[in-house]
Amino acid sequence: MSYDLIAGLMFSSLMLMMLTGQRVFGAIGFVAVVAALWLWGTGGSDLGYSAVMKLMKWNALLTLPMFIFMGYVMSESRLASDLFKMFHVWFGPLPGGLAIGTILLMVLISAMNGLSVAGMAIGSTIALPQLDKHKYDRRMISGVIQAGSSLGILIPPSVVLVLYAMIARQPVGHLWLAGILPGLLMAVIFIIYIAVRCRLNPDLGPPITKEESEQISWAEKISLLRAGLLPVFIFAVILVPFIMGWASLTEASVIGALATVLVAVAKGRFTWRVFEESTRQTLAITCMFMLIILAALSFGAVFDGLGAGKVIEGVFVGELHLEPWQILVLMQLSFLVMGMFLDDTAMLVIVAPLYVTLVDQLGYSLIWYGVLYTITCQIAYLTPPFGYNLFLMRAMAPKDYTLPMIYRSVVPFVLMMLVTLIIVMVFPQLALWLPGLVYS
Repeated sequence: MSYDLIAGLMFSSLMLMMLTGQRVFGAIGFVAVVAALWLWGTGGSDLGYSAVMKLMKWNALLTLPMFIFMGYVMSESRLASDLFKMFHVWFGPLPGGLAIGTILLMVLISAMNGLSVAGMAIGSTIALPQLDKHKYDRRMISGVIQAGSSLGILIPPSVVLVLYAMIARQPVGHLWLAGILPGLLMAVIFIIYIAVRCRLNPDLGPPITKEESEQISWAEKISLLRAGLLPVFIFAVILVPFIMGWASLTEASVIGALATVLVAVAKGRFTWRVFEESTRQTLAITCMFMLIILAALSFGAVFDGLGAGKVIEGVFVGELHLEPWQILVLMQLSFLVMGMFLDDTAMLVIVAPLYVTLVDQLGYSLIWYGVLYTITCQIAYLTPPFGYNLFLMRAMAPKDYTLPMIYRSVVPFVLMMLVTLIIVMVFPQLALWLPGLVYS
């Protein structure tokens, strides 16, 4: 059997395993182990050991529990509720104002944790009840919370960009800075859509009543602005020392986690329950990440060892005679299709090593491509049948938020994400300008 056929059989077997509903790391690891033993006999068992050693040497992985812990401390200690109250007061009188405030809340939350799941937890427990209370359309509520939470993997400190940096061997600082402008652009597009829709149809997002608005004095409105200083403070203590070279990436993540805890302590909200729940959730998600990466490293070693990267390059360049931009578009389309069945980490560690090599040979910037990949992951979070945020929304929302309604609610936001992806592809400087400016 030729190596090309073996590589194709491995990939198709992986897709079939995913469709059976098996855990991601179990499906990837099973195919890797069977293929390794089939090709190299008992010597293939060394593959797992080498993957473990490689994983343990990635110091950047130490940042994962820190950023995850930050997000859960904010959620469990209700620090995020102060932020939402600020946006409620200032934007509530506008049509769709609370939905706009929710997007802005997610932008600030993204600047403090780097994960979509933390944004979903905060949005469903804090924003959703208030939006429901003020008679917002449920499809609008569902779409806003899911799309807004996905900003967490693009705006730094993004965990997905940290993982991409390890695989593509690119500086994390460059990637973080590259994600800022595209992330803000996407948030602005969301806000414009909400404002226009709710202006044309106020029933989708009615403003708060005049009586409710007048109950809050200007002194209280001004004092609430102090809540907005929290994410700015945490964002600064993470990024500034790292970008200036005063601290490593791992040290910066520890500083950020410590700053979040100190803020919670200062507000009297860091209880034993908050610490226990945050630690428990951090351990569960970190272990999930590491198991997926471990399995995918083993799969990638076999897959790449068969020359799959050269096969893909030969098909695109040699047989199909495609231009570089056409190859890039096909790669993004393949990510969009895979995103319907795989999560972002699985896509990254299985396919990205092959695509990263191809992107580099085509002469494109790997920093820019990292942003394109991350935007594609955001879309994958919202696309059925296995969109991660879709199931999180169903699990966290009230029972009357049915799965078909949740599916329909994300359609306009997925289209806006695709628009953002196209804009960043056409104008690469949106991603490359800020890293070039800071690190020039």
